[in-house]
Amino acid sequence: MEKCCLTNQKYPVNQIIPFSCVDGPGNRTAVFLQGCNIDCRYCHNPETRRLCVHCGICVEKCPVQALYIEDGRVKFAPEKCVRCDTCIRLCPHNASPRIRRMTAQEVFDEVRQYAVYISGVTVSGGECTLYPEFLTELFSLCKEQGLNTLLDSNGMISYESMPEVMAVTDGVMLDIKAFDSEEHKRVTGFDNAQVLQNAACLADTGKLAEIRTVMVPGLNNGEAIIQQIADFLKPHMDIASLRYKLIAFRQNGVREQYRHYPQPDAEYMSRMRDCAQQAGFRNIIII
Repeated sequence: MEKCCLTNQKYPVNQIIPFSCVDGPGNRTAVFLQGCNIDCRYCHNPETRRLCVHCGICVEKCPVQALYIEDGRVKFAPEKCVRCDTCIRLCPHNASPRIRRMTAQEVFDEVRQYAVYISGVTVSGGECTLYPEFLTELFSLCKEQGLNTLLDSNGMISYESMPEVMAVTDGVMLDIKAFDSEEHKRVTGFDNAQVLQNAACLADTGKLAEIRTVMVPGLNNGEAIIQQIADFLKPHMDIASLRYKLIAFRQNGVREQYRHYPQPDAEYMSRMRDCAQQAGFRNIIII
């Protein structure tokens, strides 16, 4: 593999979780980037959607003075933060001031501390593919260390447009939030033509590591989505081995105007599992 040329470009890192068992197989380090390109109604961490506009509203309200203004910009002192979320609750812009501007090398230096304990690295968001140069640099460093690399993505940007990223990516955990275009618009504000194109491309190249669908009764049609995804992917791959994660909607963190959707109960999710099995999926995870 050709060595990647590292830059000093800094990127907005929301958080780094040293050890995660839910962001891909095995024990992994998960890196979350700030910023997203869609607007899911059920988003449980909407503060990752946008970049801070430095209005300063959060600074004076921080109970531990972990936020301050420097050169007209809100800065974050992570060593002081107690994760009380006051700043996030106050922000009128769906942003978080608790980000660190880091180079790919700086992120990898943190990852490297855990390398002997993890099987790989997952980069999520927000939406991680907004930062292809970062992904290329970080994953190149990870591959040199022998670490598996995964993207957790909404699939709204063409993967074929970023061959350098895909060359160092072992797989993609892809959100398919709805199959019908109009339903996808209702859920996210955008159609899903690019998502489905990416799904087919990943399946054809063996890099579709997992698909994920959040089940929201009253917002999306779970049974229809599952069957439509199965029918769509069958020409591209053996779906029996594909990991399909069915996620029950929860109100935690969701914006007030979207908290009226009901949380599906165990019976509903069991029915979704049965539907997925009947459609041909065998590796099904319910969370």
